[in-house]
Amino acid sequence: MPDAPEHDVEPEASEPALPERALPERAATEAPAEAPAEAPADALDHVDADWRRVSPKYIVVEVIGSLIGTVIAVAALLVMWSVLGWAWGLWAALALAVVAIVGIAFEPRRVRSIGYRLREDDLLFRRGIMFHRQVAVPYGRMQLVDITRGPVARALGLADLKFVTAAAATAVTVPGLPADEADRLRDHLVELAESRRAGL
Repeated sequence: MPDAPEHDVEPEASEPALPERALPERAATEAPAEAPAEAPADALDHVDADWRRVSPKYIVVEVIGSLIGTVIAVAALLVMWSVLGWAWGLWAALALAVVAIVGIAFEPRRVRSIGYRLREDDLLFRRGIMFHRQVAVPYGRMQLVDITRGPVARALGLADLKFVTAAAATAVTVPGLPADEADRLRDHLVELAESRRAGL
């Protein structure tokens, strides 16, 4: 038998190759570093929110008082140096001037550290930056509540409130209060002192 004719087998069409897709690069996501917490502007202040500060105008009173005292002392030392020929007078005057400048630079912080707080049975007073002083004055022990006004403080509308008690160690003066606040506080403390002494 004759051989059957061979048929050419057409190759199957292959599917077109899909182009390779580049994998998207993973973006490096680093957590942003936390910013350091900023310290409060008045971190060195010793008066909390419950305490009442004195008036900022009291800084002017303290600076003027320091300047007047420094000028008088420096002038006296310079006279000793120039007239009497004491060489140490010049160095003492320079040292005193430097100390006064440093003290004046710290006046704003020192004034901001002064405050008082009215509690149920007493008035709490505190002041000082490096050396803190805190005194509690019981209302029933107050014998006199006095208001004083110096010339500079009076010009700025300020007053000092002084509490006199039987014990000299607990006598307290709250300086640099606005005049209206000092009057109201005096009347309020006198009323509290009378009620405590009466046993109410």
